[in-house]
This record gives sequence, structure tokens and C-alpha cells, in this order.
Amino acid sequence: MTLKFVVMSDLHLVGHGATSMTLDTADRLERAVACVNDRYADADFCIIAGDLADAAEVEAYERLREITGRIGIPTYITLGNHDDRDAYLSVFGADQADETGKVNHVIDAKGYRVIVLDSSEPGRVDGVLTAAQLAWLTARLAEAADRPIVVVLHHNANALHIEADTIKLHDDAPFIAALKTHDDVRQVIAGHVHLTSTATYHGLPFTTLAGGHYSVDFNADQPSTPFRSLTGPGQMAVILGTPHSTTVLFDDFLNDHSIIAVHTPGD
Repeated sequence: MTLKFVVMSDLHLVGHGATSMTLDTADRLERAVACVNDRYADADFCIIAGDLADAAEVEAYERLREITGRIGIPTYITLGNHDDRDAYLSVFGADQADETGKVNHVIDAKGYRVIVLDSSEPGRVDGVLTAAQLAWLTARLAEAADRPIVVVLHHNANALHIEADTIKLHDDAPFIAALKTHDDVRQVIAGHVHLTSTATYHGLPFTTLAGGHYSVDFNADQPSTPFRSLTGPGQMAVILGTPHSTTVLFDDFLNDHSIIAVHTPGD
């Protein structure tokens, strides 16, 4: 019995007739949904890991509800730094927030526990996990001591040695300490940085996916050098879990890589 689920991130939806970084993000999400329905209809569920709206407009969340309502498998959503929790909840319902006040989820399926964390914090670009969330996470991990764990959130905790390290999860040490209370954390999966990466950080496996918006290139360990925004790939992750292995694959549902802009770090 194999667990299969899909992770999307960084949708950056805008209002009707608008674009974000020259891109029709609603069309890109429609293509991602079609990919899930065509190729991953047998998956157990889908997670959308934040930056749902580009500027947190209610209209963008209404478009999100409309388009994601066509995903043929159960779908769990959390927030990123571009999002506004009140605006999101006004469209999706106040019950999406749990006792911590944030949009977290626990999914138990096929011998795994998957924990989805809302790392967004109003007014901040970097990520924050509150003391209440960390206590909640620790309790949810303890409940599943006999099962492998996958954690999904918007912000990456580990440094990637690029300029975006200035906006990763703030003060990651309590998060790492909470994760280390469990003996079998298989993956910690994030979006946010618009690129694909894998790492081991404090002995734990971390992954980022490029997501559905523009992607970026970089010069490794040279964060002050210019970098480019690219039209693609539009990317989702597909996670396969068995008792003895957890595999993350990347599906580029859009493959264009045209240059949108070149940026000087600090601009």
C-alpha cells in the first residue's frame, strides 16, 4: 500500500483580467488542476502550500475556490507570505483556522501522518511558527510516534545559500527541536523560493518545489550576484510513501523557461 499525494505551491492568483509578473496565473493553475485530474486522479490528496493570492484580494481567493473546486481528490490548503488570513477565511470559512488561529491540517493516510503548517505572519515576508503552533506540532507528532511523518509548509527552514535566505523561516531552531521529538520525519516540503532544492539540515530531509508561478535561477553561494525570473517551469511535487521509503518527484506541468526579468539582489 503506497501513499501518493501532490503538493502545489506559489499560485499567486490575481483578479480577472490581471497578470502577475506578466503571467496569467489563473490559467497556470487551471493547467495544474488538469494535470492532477489527468495523471494523479489516483492520489490520496493534494496540498496547496501557500502564496495562493498575489496581493491577497478577496477576488483572487474566490477564483482559487472556483478553480481548486475542480480538483478531483481531497485538497488541503495553507497560507504563505503573500496571503491575508482574514481575506482567505472570509471566502473559505472561519473553520479553516484551528485552535492556534492559523490554517494547519493533520492528514492520516496509509500508515503516514502528514502535517500541514501555516507559516505566514501578517506584515512579514519571512515565515513564523508561533509558540502555540509549535506546541500543537509537538502534540501531533507525539500522537503519531509509530508512523512516518511528512511536514508541508510554505517557508523553507534551511538556508539555500542564495539571496532568498533573508526571507526563510525565522528562528528555525524551535521548529527543528519539535521535529526531533519524532524518530521518523521523512520529509519537510516547502515552496516560497520558486526553485527546486533538496537538503539535509540538522539531520532532517528538506525539499523545496518551484511551484506554479515564475521560477528563478541563481548563482550558488553568491547571493549578491544578479538573478533572473523565468516563466517556468510550472512545477508540482508528487510524494510516494511506503513503510520503508519516501520519494519526492517533480512534475513540470509547464516547461517554458523564457526570461521575464533580471534582478540585482537588494532591489
